[in-house]
Amino acid sequence: MRAMCVRWKGDQVMNTNEKIRRDYSAITPQISRYAELCTGRGRIDPQLYAEYQVNRGLRDLNGNGVLTGLTEISEIVSKKIVDGKETPCRGKLYYRGYDIEQLVQGFLMDNRMGFEEIVYLLLFGALPGRAQLDEFIQTLVAHRSLPDSFIRDIIMKAPSSDMMNSLARSVLTLYSYDSRPDDTSIPNVLRQCLQLIATFPLLSVYSYHSYNYYIRNNRSFFIHDSDPGLSTAENILHMLRIDSKYTPLEARILDLALVLHAEHGGGNNSTFTTHVVSSSGTDTYSAIAAALGSLKGPKHGGANIKVCAMFNDIKQNVRDWEDETEVAEYLKKILHKEAFDRSGLIYGVGHAVYSISDPRATIFRAFVKSLSEEKGLTKEYKLYSLVETLAPQIISEERKIYKGVSANIDFYSGFVYSLLGIPLELYTPIFAIARIAGWSAHRLEEVAINGKIMRPAYKNIGEHKEYIPMEKR
Repeated sequence: MRAMCVRWKGDQVMNTNEKIRRDYSAITPQISRYAELCTGRGRIDPQLYAEYQVNRGLRDLNGNGVLTGLTEISEIVSKKIVDGKETPCRGKLYYRGYDIEQLVQGFLMDNRMGFEEIVYLLLFGALPGRAQLDEFIQTLVAHRSLPDSFIRDIIMKAPSSDMMNSLARSVLTLYSYDSRPDDTSIPNVLRQCLQLIATFPLLSVYSYHSYNYYIRNNRSFFIHDSDPGLSTAENILHMLRIDSKYTPLEARILDLALVLHAEHGGGNNSTFTTHVVSSSGTDTYSAIAAALGSLKGPKHGGANIKVCAMFNDIKQNVRDWEDETEVAEYLKKILHKEAFDRSGLIYGVGHAVYSISDPRATIFRAFVKSLSEEKGLTKEYKLYSLVETLAPQIISEERKIYKGVSANIDFYSGFVYSLLGIPLELYTPIFAIARIAGWSAHRLEEVAINGKIMRPAYKNIGEHKEYIPMEKR
C-alpha cells in the first residue's frame, strides 16, 4: 500500500496531492506583522558604534579601512607622506606591482587586446612573453565551452529577470558537472578558476538572450558559439549582437573596461567576500557564487546602473545641458534629496579610497570621448564632462567631508556600455566577467596560505532575560 504524505496548513492536515494555489511572492498580512516585529527590535542606535569603538563598514571615521589581510595581487594608492603627514594624492592602481596606466599604455601601443594579458599577470604574478601569452590564450580558448546540454537544461529553463542571479545559479550548477568539485588543491582550484574565467562571457550573454526571449517576450532567440580567434571582449560583442558585427574601437574600449575592472584590492566587498568564504575551506563554485551575490548590490557592482538612471533624470529635467548654472542647480537638488531618487547621492562621484582622482576613470575618459564621437553622441558626453567638473565642487561646498571627491570608474562605465548598445541587464555581469580574474587570484592566494577561518567579532548589546514559561507569556 502506498503511504499517504500529509502536511500542515494552518490547523488543517492536508493531502500532498491537493493543489495549493498561492502567490509565491505575496507579502501576506502575517508576513507584514512579523516584519514589524523584526524592524521594531532590529534597530541599533548609531551612537553606540562610537561608544564601543566599532568601525562601521570596516572603516574608521577618517575613511581608512581596517586592516584585515595581506596580499601581493594589487595595491591602491590615494595618499602620500609629505613632511611626515598623510596627504591626498592622484590615485594610482597597481596590478602585481605594475602601474595600471603603464600596463594600458603598453598594449595600446602594440595595438593588441589587453584583458587576457592582465588575467595572466593577476594569476601568476608576472608579465607574459609573447609565447607564454599565446599559450595562455589557447588554454582559455580550450576551456571556453559549457557541458553538453547546459544551455538548454540550465540557462534556457527558468530564466531570471536578473542576470547576476542567473550567473550565480549557473556557477553553482557547474559544481554538479565537476568530478572533483571539492578538491581544494592549487592545481584543481586553478583549473576551476580558468574554466570560470573562460565561460563567464557565455553564461552572461546566453542568460540575457534567454531572459530577452522568455521574460521580455522579444520573439527572437539566437545563440552564437564563441569564436576561438577572438578575444574575450570581441566574443562578448560577437555573441551579443545578432549580426556579430562590431567596430575595432568598440572592441578596444570594451577590452579596456574589462582591464580596468579586473581587480581592485582585497578590501572591496566582493573580493573580501571571496577571501572570507574561501577561508572556510569551501569549494570554488560556492566562493565565486558568494562574490557574485556581493557584486550584484547597487552599492557595489550595480553602481553604474544608478549613474545611468541619474543622468536620464538630469536629461529629462534640465533644459539646456550646456548651461552650467542650470546643471549645477539640479545637482544641488539631487544632493539635497529634492530630486532623482532622493538619496542625496550624486552617483559616480566619490570613492571610499580615492579622493583627488580615480586612475581608472582618468584612463577611461579619453576613450569615452572618442566613442561618443563615433556614435554621434557628443552632446551626452559634454553633459557627463560638465557634471564631472561641477559635482565635486558642489559636494565640497554643501557637505562636510574628510577628503576630496572625484569621478570614479562607475561614472563613465555605464555610459560606455550604453554607447556600445549593451543592454542594462548586462552592465553588472560585464563587471563580473572582468572581476572573476581578480577573485580567482585572491582565492588562489587564500587557499595557498591555508590560514585561519575569518571570524571577526560582534558585540552583543542586548539585555539578558529570564525565561518565561509558556502559560505566563
